[in-house]
Amino acid sequence: MANFNKVILMGNLTRDVEMRTTQGGMQIAKLGMAINRKWTQNGEQKESTCFVDLTAFGRTAEVLSQYVGKGSPLFVEGRLEYSTWEGQDGQKKNKLEVVIDNFQ
Repeated sequence: MANFNKVILMGNLTRDVEMRTTQGGMQIAKLGMAINRKWTQNGEQKESTCFVDLTAFGRTAEVLSQYVGKGSPLFVEGRLEYSTWEGQDGQKKNKLEVVIDNFQ
């Protein structure tokens, strides 16, 4: 069976875009998104929020940094990426984030 890694999210940004540039000149944008969910259970309104870390590269990163900021609504398409590293304290750390391919 073939593999498929696609994520589609719509929510609001939780912080301004954090831009940085690698030594090779590649633009990298880091941002966070909050996705709210509302439902009714036993006649009572419930709500939960999912926070997701996002990363964009190259021209996508540049455009995001120019046009969106904290609180902006955003629709993204991308893929999940899992990273592991060792922190300064020697502890193994890991993170699951979405790498943005397209957005509106």
